[in-house]
Amino acid sequence: MSRKSKRNQPISASQEPQVPEAPPASRVNRSGIFVGAVVVLLLAFAGAALFYKGEKAQTAQTTVAKNQPALASEQSPTFGNPDAKVHIVEFFDPACETCAAFFPHVKNMMLANPDKIRLSLRHVTFHKGSEHAVKVLEAARSQGKYLPTLEALYASQEQWAVNHEVRADLVWSALGRVGLDLERLRKDIGGADIAQRMERDMADARALGVTKTPEFFVNGRPLPKFGLEELQSLVKAELRGAYP
Repeated sequence: MSRKSKRNQPISASQEPQVPEAPPASRVNRSGIFVGAVVVLLLAFAGAALFYKGEKAQTAQTTVAKNQPALASEQSPTFGNPDAKVHIVEFFDPACETCAAFFPHVKNMMLANPDKIRLSLRHVTFHKGSEHAVKVLEAARSQGKYLPTLEALYASQEQWAVNHEVRADLVWSALGRVGLDLERLRKDIGGADIAQRMERDMADARALGVTKTPEFFVNGRPLPKFGLEELQSLVKAELRGAYP
C-alpha cells in the first residue's frame, strides 16, 4: 500500500506560512550602531596594543643606549672569536627552562657562522636557590670547564630544579661526568671573587631592565619581541650588515 501524498491536500489557515514582519527601523538602527561601536572599540584596542608594543620596544632600546657599559663585562664568560663582528649577550638563569631550550639554538647559530659570532653569558638569579648553580658555574670556570658544566646542568635541569626552585644538594649529582675537581669546587664556590661577579651581573641586569630570562642583546640591540624567530632574525640582520 502506497502512502497518500500530502502535496495536493488543502492547507488550513493555521498551516499557511507566515511572512515575518520586518523589524522596526529604530531596532535596525540600534543594531547597526551597536555593531559599529564594537568594531570601533576593537580597532582602538588593537591600535593601543600596537602602540604599547612600540613604546615598550622604544623604551627598551633607550634604556640599553643609556647603559651600554652594562651589556658586557670583561669578567663575563665569553665564547667564539674575540674579533667577531656580531656579539650576542645573554642574561640567563641556570634554573630557567626556556634558557635551557634556547641554548642549543644559540650554539647552532655560532656553529653555522664560524668566527662571526661572539657570545657573552651573564648570570641572574631569578629562581629561588639559583645562586648555588651560578656559584658552581663560576667555580667550574676557574677549572676551564664552564661550558661542559653548563651543558651538564641544562641536561639534568629537571632533576635539580623542581617547581622553579633549585635543590642545591641535587646540583652536585649532575657534575659527575664533567671531570671537575669536586673538592676544589666546593672550596671555590664561597670565594669573594665569585660573589663580586654575581653582584655585578645582577646590577647590570637591573640597569638594562632585565626582568625575565633569557634576555638577549645583539650588537647592543634588544629583541623587538621575545621569541626564537626574533632572535634568529636579528642575528641574521646583524650578520648581513657586518659581513656583506
